[in-house]
Amino acid sequence: MRLPKGKIVAIGGNEDKGTMPEPTDEHLHDQIRFFETGILKRIHDELHGIGTRIEVITTASHIPEEMAQAYYDGFLLLGCDNVGALHLQTKEDVARPENLERLRKTDAVMFTGGNQSRITEVFAGSPALEILQERYWKEEKFLISGTSAGAMAMAEIMILGAAEKNVLVKGDVELGDGLGFLKNVMIDTHFVNRRRIPRMIESLAAYPNLIGVGLGEDTAVLITDGSCMETIGSGLVVLFDGRHLKENNYGQLAPNEPLCLENMIMHVLPKGKKFETRSGHLI
Repeated sequence: MRLPKGKIVAIGGNEDKGTMPEPTDEHLHDQIRFFETGILKRIHDELHGIGTRIEVITTASHIPEEMAQAYYDGFLLLGCDNVGALHLQTKEDVARPENLERLRKTDAVMFTGGNQSRITEVFAGSPALEILQERYWKEEKFLISGTSAGAMAMAEIMILGAAEKNVLVKGDVELGDGLGFLKNVMIDTHFVNRRRIPRMIESLAAYPNLIGVGLGEDTAVLITDGSCMETIGSGLVVLFDGRHLKENNYGQLAPNEPLCLENMIMHVLPKGKKFETRSGHLI
């Protein structure tokens, strides 16, 4: 089986960029919410060390300059001063030779938060996406990261939005095509904070062959070999596996009719735990 050589870091949003205060109580100093052991540090450590080049892609954001500056400052605190920003807002932007060359030369890209639909509108079918796909499949030290909307866009099937009614009926969730780096999962972000279990369950009722990955804030999964996920950051990852459903009435329902699902499997993974999506087991 052909496996991608590159890595993906999908972040649940609101990650520590070095601006969160450190705990003052001595008994809290062993807690994991420290910037120096956080998500951005792990991204940097997975790359080449000193001189690592990271391009921040702000396509999803309506405040691209401010978003890019936050990552400049955060990575600089970690000793990484080789960070650029690509404000790619149109298909013409992503096709420009100078931007394509930067994507060929960078060690990592980070898609910021915002509106995930903007990312797919701009990148779908583009030469830029072809470059990122090829590098992800062929280069061991190439890393693609996304936070919030940027994380949701990593998968082949992407959650576009939901009515947020907190009731499990057909038709509340809108789904569409993502960038396609990850074939076997669906990602949702701000998962615990915004109580997004209902929309994940409906999404998996529609696509029960996928594993749902619910990412808490300041929490991420580092994905290697396209299927091995390690929790990093300060919060929790909640996984839903619908591949063993015994009943799923999604296909027979009209809009606004209630779902019936039997045997949806759930896992909760704190920092350091690893999960293999193909087998469906902790490793």
